[in-house]
Amino acid sequence: MKYVYDLHKTMRDQNLILVYEGEFTQEITKSVLAMAERNMDSMGEESSVKRKVFNVMVECLQNIVKHGEGYKIENEYEYNAVFMIGKKGDEYIIASGNPLENNDIDGLRERLDKVNSLDKDGLKQLYKDIIKNTTISEKGGAGLGFVDMARKSGSKLEYDFVDMDGNRSFFTLKTTIIRS
Repeated sequence: MKYVYDLHKTMRDQNLILVYEGEFTQEITKSVLAMAERNMDSMGEESSVKRKVFNVMVECLQNIVKHGEGYKIENEYEYNAVFMIGKKGDEYIIASGNPLENNDIDGLRERLDKVNSLDKDGLKQLYKDIIKNTTISEKGGAGLGFVDMARKSGSKLEYDFVDMDGNRSFFTLKTTIIRS
């Protein structure tokens, strides 16, 4: 049972407000958003900061719901996605992770690097270009999520891919929102 204390200590040491691991559906997403909002309300957070955090959380959670890959272990379907929000000083940190196929990494890395290479005006222009020139994908997205996260947070998106089994990797994404 020490693992419960260890988890609690890790969450406290890392300033985590909320952690969820498991299946992600629209209903679970709504619940996670509501819990995070209540936590920020109880901390007396300003509405403008809550709005930025909430917008980034929505994009992050929608990415998991739309693009996260299931991972099959011993004939049972497990989603194995994770979402976290933490607060450290004047920063909110939103992090997520989910499995994906290795053949999706290059395209994802290219999109993230492009977003990270742009300044505020460049992100605004890319957003407009995507709106004008993109159709909705079969998964229901137009490719605006990362652009919107970078615009709302005002920070670069940090990411990594950790190999799981040679065919899939665990994609992690971290966004920092500075209270200002």
